[in-house]
Amino acid sequence: MLETVRGPRQLIVGEGVAQNIPRVVAECGSRVLIVTDRVLLGQPGVAEIVAAVREKVAVVGVFADATPDVPLTDVDLGVSAAAEVDADVILAIGGGTVIDLAKIVGVIRRHGGTPRDFYGESKVPGPTIPLVAVPTTSGTGSELTPVSVLTDPDRELKVGVSSVHIVPDFAIVDPELTYTCPATVTAHSGIDAFCHAVESYTARPRPHGPRDPVEQVFLGRNPITDHYALLAAERIARSLPRAVKDGGDKDARADMSYASMLAGIAFSHAGNAAPHALQYPIGAATHTPHGLGVGLLLPYALDAARDAISDRLAVLARVCGLDVTDASDAEAADLFLTWLHGLLADIGIPATLADIGVARADLPRFAEMATGVTRLIQNHPGPTDTASLTAILEAAWTGDRTRRVLTPEQR
Repeated sequence: MLETVRGPRQLIVGEGVAQNIPRVVAECGSRVLIVTDRVLLGQPGVAEIVAAVREKVAVVGVFADATPDVPLTDVDLGVSAAAEVDADVILAIGGGTVIDLAKIVGVIRRHGGTPRDFYGESKVPGPTIPLVAVPTTSGTGSELTPVSVLTDPDRELKVGVSSVHIVPDFAIVDPELTYTCPATVTAHSGIDAFCHAVESYTARPRPHGPRDPVEQVFLGRNPITDHYALLAAERIARSLPRAVKDGGDKDARADMSYASMLAGIAFSHAGNAAPHALQYPIGAATHTPHGLGVGLLLPYALDAARDAISDRLAVLARVCGLDVTDASDAEAADLFLTWLHGLLADIGIPATLADIGVARADLPRFAEMATGVTRLIQNHPGPTDTASLTAILEAAWTGDRTRRVLTPEQR
């Protein structure tokens, strides 16, 4: 057995734990840059946190201009803001965009260079300045993960910086900060977390050498990631529709915060797979939310690989509350995929790529681009050649669940 476990120095989860933020930040440094966005900064809960930090820390700067998908221009502005206060600690308050931005700002603050110097796996040469991550959505799990996803205008797909050195030092997960999250954002971030759980649980297992846990970030599924992924899937299945319908449902909000965190732990090690790899070029082309894209693609990618993972889809059916008594694995897998399509429709995720403006003629090009996202696509349990990925996209474009993806040998 050869595995690894990565995470923050401390993870604090629960209602009201946000009151610990000023002390934790002050213990990390005396000059803090707070990274957030304008909408959040105007919310009472976040404004109170900022005010409390100002009382506790000697020098406080605020960068509130984070925009979706972390464009490189935001990174430049964030690095400049950190330099203005000579920041020795960063506090990120927001969704995945904000936390991912804070991660790469911390890298450049400590090591210099540009984001392009760190694209790929394990390119960050060492620790960055301390980062305290406080999520306000339940989805990306970025407060726990070794990944920062950026948008590079010179590329036609999103790019990732992956390194154990960008895992936040402290993660403070308070469900109360998600109560004001709009229904659409709740749906998109929540289904992203479900994708993290399911993609981790169905990821291809891979053999490892002794150097792999240091040289690679995503390592394929293992019993530890299976445990966290299934716990996350169970909670999201029972609580995501409730949280979307009623943002004031405190039990559902708590479930989603906890599940997002669990799914983040799972995919930090196992890795994501085809839905995320395919969403990179599609998201860059359509400028649609990340969670919407991966959620839309998930059932089609799973259906294409069902021959290899029917037993795992059957387990997911059970943990998601479906009655699969006396059902075969194949029957339970079909029930799970049917239920998943229903869940997506229930929370407002479009059914097809055509619905979000993807041109059919672009599908082979998007598939070819996804094959280059090796750190993700190597985890997909089904065939990953360009023709197979194109077939997944064709099914997702037409909405045809009966379209089966043939292996290269079958073709």
